[in-house]
Amino acid sequence: MLIKRPADIRSSEITDKKIYLNRREFVRAATGTAALAAAGAFGAEALLHAQPPAAHGAKLLNIKPSEFSTTEKPNSWEQITTYNNYYEFGTDKDSPAYYAKRMKPAPWSVAVEGEVAKPAVWHLEDILKGQTLEDRIYRHRCVEAWSMVIPWVGFPLADFIKKVQPTAKAKFIEFTTLADADQMPGIRFPSLRWPYVEGLRMDEAMHPLTILVVGLYGEVLPNQDGAPLRVAVPWKYGFKHAKSIVKIRFVENQPLNSWQRAQSNEYGFYANVNPTVDHPRWSQAKEIRLPGLFRNRSTEMFNGYGDQVAKLYTGMDLRKNY
Repeated sequence: MLIKRPADIRSSEITDKKIYLNRREFVRAATGTAALAAAGAFGAEALLHAQPPAAHGAKLLNIKPSEFSTTEKPNSWEQITTYNNYYEFGTDKDSPAYYAKRMKPAPWSVAVEGEVAKPAVWHLEDILKGQTLEDRIYRHRCVEAWSMVIPWVGFPLADFIKKVQPTAKAKFIEFTTLADADQMPGIRFPSLRWPYVEGLRMDEAMHPLTILVVGLYGEVLPNQDGAPLRVAVPWKYGFKHAKSIVKIRFVENQPLNSWQRAQSNEYGFYANVNPTVDHPRWSQAKEIRLPGLFRNRSTEMFNGYGDQVAKLYTGMDLRKNY
């Protein structure tokens, strides 16, 4: 894989700050309260100035289009890099854009452990060696009821799994993400138990829709979006998409993921997008497509990827296995 490093971006080329919703007013919009309407959806009190978008990075070359991409229009670079859930940098949506500048995504390595024939520490360059990168324009649905369409660049997780040769005992794959308080100020607060841990069943991990992401809009992945290596599982809620991965462990038993550990009555292991299963504090039947303000879109089962993935859950009660 070749990476072209452009000249430094001039300040005049960086997009100006845009007005964006603050967290409190966004939640009000998401729950459809009359309070937002009374205040005026576009009133000054309902808005804030977001952080500037991520600076554009190195270009990724030789990317091919993916047959799995949606035809929906992607969100802008600015929207994708200024409105994020990434608690390691803070719990507000604009915190990652502000604090992620501190993180150093290179050099980077990933430890592979557990039920594999080839446990090792892999450098990112070796993970990418020989991989064909694809544009994967995926719908992204957050459990908070907002959604985007994001043009990731990545390759099937299955390709990497085959390289490390899991044993017959490997039934699940567990991801552990970076937890460095010097680079990530959110680590200093007990919003979750750190480091962040997520997991997939092996057939979910091997599904061709599941990818390891290394880029966005044809460029190296910005820090606030999970640089330099994250997973994308488009039929699942966003908290399943582990960012800044530093360890991949193959295990026999279902791992306990971070949000399930924190609030098991609200966040299960599977986290499949399911409009018929409400979060205990809000409905999942409707969603907001950012940069919109209101829940005016019906949530699709499996986030619209049911034709490809529904068979993975044949015979399962998805109200219990939420």
